[in-house]
Amino acid sequence: MNDSQSYNVRRVVKELDDKKSRLLAAAKEVLAEKGLEKATISDIVKRAGMAQGTFYLYFSSKNALIPAIANDLLQTMLHKIEQEQVPSDDIWNLFHKIISVTFQVTKSYKEVLSLCYSGLAIENTLSEWDRIYSPYYSWLSEMISKGIQQKALRQDIDPTVAARMVIGLIESSAEQIYLFNKLDKPLQEHQQDLFTFIHHALEHR
Repeated sequence: MNDSQSYNVRRVVKELDDKKSRLLAAAKEVLAEKGLEKATISDIVKRAGMAQGTFYLYFSSKNALIPAIANDLLQTMLHKIEQEQVPSDDIWNLFHKIISVTFQVTKSYKEVLSLCYSGLAIENTLSEWDRIYSPYYSWLSEMISKGIQQKALRQDIDPTVAARMVIGLIESSAEQIYLFNKLDKPLQEHQQDLFTFIHHALEHR
């Protein structure tokens, strides 16, 4: 393949990615406004400014959007964490930033997150959630392993198990506030309590 052909392939791939991103952005807006049952594919493609046939190049059905949206939201969160992270961060600074970003993303996309949970449950594809989160679990597991090596964290913990538990705890805490309106103290105090709990559970002694 010559340079011209290679460039053309990259351009086509970029155009396809851009169209898929536009569809996902439109779907998040429409689903947040109308809900999964009332939203139609016509609503989504109209919002995206595309022909209806374009939708089926990427998704087999409306429900097939749900795992893609869940993955898109996770990528948004990981990108924000990456932006916040600096080379000098230790594991505790990283936990603080994960808590902060998780709460921000949950607040911004609470309606869509609710739809993702219900949609995956309806489709009996909750295992898909585990697949989507696999890179996140692996990354945090690596960070926890480094924390163990640096003797910031307990030496007897399993990094893989700890990563899943920490992510689950942080997301559950954010969801209790933004999805179920259970905020019984100032947000900053709630986040600090969450960090303190994680710190006490994992700190090296």
